[in-house]
Parts: sequence; C-alpha cells; structure tokens
Amino acid sequence: MATARAPQPQAPHGPEDRRRSNFVQESWAELKKVEWPGQNQVIQGTVVVLIACAVVGAYLYLNDQIWKPVVQKVFLGQ
Repeated sequence: MATARAPQPQAPHGPEDRRRSNFVQESWAELKKVEWPGQNQVIQGTVVVLIACAVVGAYLYLNDQIWKPVVQKVFLGQ
C-alpha cells in the first residue's frame, strides 16, 4: 500500500511568481533598514494618543450636551 506524499513546494517559474518573489525580497530588505522605535518611544506615543482621544472625546461630549437643548427646541419642537 503506497503512502500519500505532500506536494513539494515549487521554485518560482513564471513571471508572476518572479515578481511576487522579488517584491517579498525587496520588502524584507527595506524592513531591515527601518529604525524601529524603542520601548520608551512607543510608550510616549501611546500616552499622547490616549490623551488626545480623551481630550477630543470630552470636547465632543460637552458640545453634545450644550447643543442638545437647542436642537430639541428648534428642530424637534420639544
């Protein structure tokens, strides 16, 4: 009784495969050039984004609360 073998991966042979392989190699080479941020930079960036989100959220909430009565009276007639 013969056992089934998994298909062996084939080397790129068509122009589409060569372009894809080239793209992956070039992308990997570019990623090696990147200067990745350190832990402190990531933490600082995260804190800045969270504070900005809180400030914008508070601004939108306050505007909503301030304009709610105006909209209810003028547009909804309540």
